Amino acid sequence: MKNLICIVCPKGCHLSVDENNDFAVTGNSCKRGETYGKMEVKDPHRIVTSTVAVSGSSYVRCPVKTDRTIPKGLMFEAMRTLDRITIPAPIKPGQIIVSRICNTDANFVATRDIT
Repeated sequence: MKNLICIVCPKGCHLSVDENNDFAVTGNSCKRGETYGKMEVKDPHRIVTSTVAVSGSSYVRCPVKTDRTIPKGLMFEAMRTLDRITIPAPIKPGQIIVSRICNTDANFVATRDIT
């Protein structure tokens, strides 16, 4: 039995997920909590936020994030990808910095305007 706090909405329901009973979820007050509980135990995913080095600007780093979730187990590999690159200014919010991170459909995108 895994105990979680649901983060889908502000209620913060205390969930229990029974791995031995087809991932049955209790404690949720809505269907989204049930879906979250099952996914969090079976295959957890996360949005990754970080920064990347910048050249040609007074800013030395640009904040970036994944445009969708990636498997939790790939987070550190994705972060190491950012350590190896420097991007030139100018940079626009939403600009793809690294595409198809760790062979997923997710991209790192800029979250700030850098001139």
